[in-house]
This record gives sequence, structure tokens and C-alpha cells, in this order.
Amino acid sequence: MANLREIRKRIASVRSTQQITKAMKMVAAAKLRRAQENIVAFRPYSYELRDLIAHLTALMGDKKEVPLMIHRPVQKVLLVVVTADRGLCGAFNHNIIRRAHERVQEYQDSEVELYLVGRKGLEYFRKRPVTINTSKINFFNDLSFHDAVEVTDTILRIYQEQRFDRVEFIYNEFKSAVQQNVIVEQFLPFVPDEEMVKSPEQVDFLYEPDKKTILNAIIPRHLRVQTWRILLESNAAEQGARMTAMENATDNAEEMVHQLTIFYNRSRQASITTEISEIVSGAEALKES
Repeated sequence: MANLREIRKRIASVRSTQQITKAMKMVAAAKLRRAQENIVAFRPYSYELRDLIAHLTALMGDKKEVPLMIHRPVQKVLLVVVTADRGLCGAFNHNIIRRAHERVQEYQDSEVELYLVGRKGLEYFRKRPVTINTSKINFFNDLSFHDAVEVTDTILRIYQEQRFDRVEFIYNEFKSAVQQNVIVEQFLPFVPDEEMVKSPEQVDFLYEPDKKTILNAIIPRHLRVQTWRILLESNAAEQGARMTAMENATDNAEEMVHQLTIFYNRSRQASITTEISEIVSGAEALKES
């Protein structure tokens, strides 16, 4: 009977865990929906700003007039690694950390430092022989555009001080609740995508002030928007990964309860059969006596 009590306790424990994972799945689903709404909401502004930069870049003669677009020999690299503040989201954090490790190895001939966004990345890399330049944690629960501005302005300041020659972001791009892609994206020096750059033969506009001044003003603004996009992508990917992980955990708990219930019923049936056999044997013994 002690064994049956242990099985009952195990079933109750698994069911309790199942309720927790089911609740976490629902919370992650709600956060994922809000994150997707934020991504959709910022796109029109981002696209217009991108098109303006593309148009001005195509018309600019000398890119050296825009400091953030000047390429320097790569001797020092800053990797901005975006992880989550919490776990229980499958391989979300592991994939980012592994890709950051690989990227550090790829820059063996350069000095590499890390800007860690998210607690999980900080907990991992502070125990490893790698230089941590800056870290920012505990803001994904209340994510705002101000956080993107703070991260971007810090990066712009140290880049303009020529402490680094290249800045790259490593983050999870959101595709769906079950798919996240690890992205390595060059942040600085700023390089518009070739698809974005429009032909300089199209109609030009009159600009006040001049194109160089406008580009120098709007590229930092565009970079803040890109950082905000990356944070939103990472947050949505995290919630999608957590929702999928908790759904799998809930299903596994259901399967475990099912198996334990079968085992409990079989053990109980065997116990009852043993007791009946003992009673029958005792009755037969009494008849013989």
C-alpha cells in the first residue's frame, strides 16, 4: 500500500506541474500576441525612414561625409548578444550563446568584446574568458522604445569614440511560434541593403538642410528603430519558444499521468488479487481445521 500512496503522490505532483506549464503557455501566448502587434505597428515608420535613407544614399557622391558609414580596418569588434532574462523557453538561449561563441572564434585576429542584453547571456559569459563591455538585464517584462534608445545611444557613443571598428547584433529572429532563426547582423558601420538603394536617376527633391546633414541626423534615428525591431523580434521569438516548450511540457505531463494511472491501476488490481487469494486461502485453511 505504501507503493500505491507514492504513485498517487507522483500523479498529484505531475498534475500540479501540468497546471503550471499550461498557465505559462497561456501567458506566453498573450505576450506573443502583443509582441506581434508591436512589430506590425512600428513597420510603416521604419519603412519610410529606410526608403528616405536609401534615396539619399544613392544620391550621395562621397560616403565619407557620413561618419557612421565609414569603414575602418577591423581590429576591435563589439558583439551585441540578445538573450532572454528567463529560461524555460527551449533552445532559445542556447542557440544564441552557441552562435556568439562561434562568432568570437571567427574574429580570432581581432579583439572582441560583448554587449550582453538579457540575463541568461550575462550569467553564461561572465564565467567564461571573454571581455564583457556592457550588460543590460531585466527589461523584457516592461519593454519600451526608451530601452532601444538607451542601448543604441551607448553603442553609438563608444563607436564614435573609435573604441570599436565594427558592431554586430546576434539575436533570434521571429518566424513563427515554432521557428526562430539566429541572425548575425552588421549594425555599424551602417550599410544600406542593396535592395534598399534606389536608382539615382529618379526624380530628386530639394532638401533643407543638405543631404549630408540630413543623413547624419536620420541614420542614428534609423539605428534606434532597428534596435527596437531587434528587441521586438527577440521578445516575440522568446515568447513563441516558451509557448512551444510549455505546450510540449504540458503534453508530456499528460502522457506521464496516463502512464502512471495505468501503473497505479495495475498495482492496485494486483494488490486486491493478492488480498483475495489470502482470504480464500485462509477460509480454506479454516474449513480443513
